[in-house]
Amino acid sequence: MLSLAVVGHTNVGKTSLLRTLTRDAGFGEVSHRPGTTRHVEGARLSAQGVPVLELWDTPGLEDAIALFDYLERLDRPGERLDGPARIERFLDAPEARQRFEQEAKVLRQLIGSDAGLYVIDAREPVLAKYRDELAVLALCGRPLLPVLNFVATPGNREEQWREALARLGLHALVRFDSVAPPADGEHRLYQSLALLLERARPQLEALIADHQAQAAARHQAGARLVAELLLDVAACRQIVPPAEEQRAIAALHQRVRQREQQCVEALLQLFAFQRGDAEAGELPLLDGRWGDDLFNPETLRQLGVRVGSGMAAGAAAGAGVDLLVGGLTLGMAALAGALAGGGAQTARHYGSRLLGKLKGQRELTVDDAVLRLLALRQRQLLAALAARGHAAQQAIALQTPQDRHWREGDLPAPLKQARAHPQWSTLNPGARPDDAQRAAALTSLLAALTSPPEA
Repeated sequence: MLSLAVVGHTNVGKTSLLRTLTRDAGFGEVSHRPGTTRHVEGARLSAQGVPVLELWDTPGLEDAIALFDYLERLDRPGERLDGPARIERFLDAPEARQRFEQEAKVLRQLIGSDAGLYVIDAREPVLAKYRDELAVLALCGRPLLPVLNFVATPGNREEQWREALARLGLHALVRFDSVAPPADGEHRLYQSLALLLERARPQLEALIADHQAQAAARHQAGARLVAELLLDVAACRQIVPPAEEQRAIAALHQRVRQREQQCVEALLQLFAFQRGDAEAGELPLLDGRWGDDLFNPETLRQLGVRVGSGMAAGAAAGAGVDLLVGGLTLGMAALAGALAGGGAQTARHYGSRLLGKLKGQRELTVDDAVLRLLALRQRQLLAALAARGHAAQQAIALQTPQDRHWREGDLPAPLKQARAHPQWSTLNPGARPDDAQRAAALTSLLAALTSPPEA
C-alpha cells in the first residue's frame, strides 16, 4: 500500500483533513486547543474492497526553529550528512525522546512513509517557523504535497502562501478545505500525488474511480429516501368527524414532522454523519388540506378504467351543478354524478366515502405547498451533505432554497397520482409499500428529484 504521513504545524487541521478523506467524523480528536493530537494514528482507504492507501495523522510541529538549529549542528568534523542521514542521527539522540519528542514522532513517520501531505492553515500569516518546518521536513527526503486548508474562509492568505511555497521550490499544491471540500477536491489531491509518485498512479486512479462511484451511489440512494418521504406524505389521508378536527390536524402535523425527521436521520447515516448534524425545523403546515380528493384526475382516471366512461360524464355534469351553486357543496354534485354515471360498482368502491361526506366528515391530507417545502428542504439537505466535510462542527440549517421549479412549477405527476393511492403511504393503516404501481411512481419521482435545481 501507499503510505502517506499527514504533517504540519499544530492546530492547522490535520485531523480534520483525515476525517474528511476517510469519511469518518469520529476519527481522532478535533479541538481549537493546540497540540490536541499527541500520537500517530492511522487509517486505510480502499478501492473496491482492496486497501490501497494508508494515511497517518501525526502530532503538530511545535518548535521547528529550535529543531532546525539543532539539526544543523549534528555534523561531526570532516563529514557532511545528507538530509535522511541527519534525521536518522537525530532520532537516535536523547533529544528525540525529550525536548523534541513530538517532532521526532512526526519525522519518524514521514521518513517511513512514501510521501507527506503538509497541511497549512491558509488563514495564518506566513511566518518564519513555517519555513523552518518545511526545511526540517525536506531533510527526510520524501515528496511533500502542500495542502491549503480553510481556503473557504473569507480573508484567507492563499496568495501569500502560494508565493512563499514557490520560493521554497514547492510549486505543486492542492486547495482542500476540510470543512467545505470542493466537489473535485479529493480527485485533485490524488491526481497531484500521482504526479509526485508515478509508481503509485494505478492505486491512486483506482481510488479516484471508487470515490466517484460511491459518491454517485450515495446521491441516488439519498434521492430515493427523499422520494419515499414525498410519496408517503402525498398519499397520506385521514377521515375525521368535525368534533375531532383540531386534534386530528395536530396529530397529522406531528406525523409528518416525524416522517421528515426520519428521512433526515436516514440521510445523515447514508453520508456517514452523526445524528444532530442536521435537523428539520418546524414545518409551516397551516391547517392541513381539506380535499375533494375523489375528484383529482388520477382518481377519475382510475374510476373510468374500472367502470367505463359513464362515470366521467356524470362527474362532469355534476361539476357543472357545483359551479351553479358557487361550490358550496364541496364537490358533492360531482361525486353524485360520478356515482350515478358509474353505476353500482362505483357505489360499492366509493359509497362509504360519499356517506362520510354526507355525514359532514372531512378527508384530511397534506397541502401541496407542504409537499413543495419538503422537497425543497430535503433536496437542499442532500446537496449540503454531499458537499460537507466530516470535520464540520456546525449543524446544517435547513432553509427554503430558491428553486423556482419546485416553488412555482407543477408538482411531479407521481405526487399527484399518489393522492388517489392512500395504500402507498406508510402513514396510513393497511399500507402496501411494495405495491407495483408505487414502485413505478417512485422511479419516476426519482428522475424529477435528481434533475439539477433551477435558479
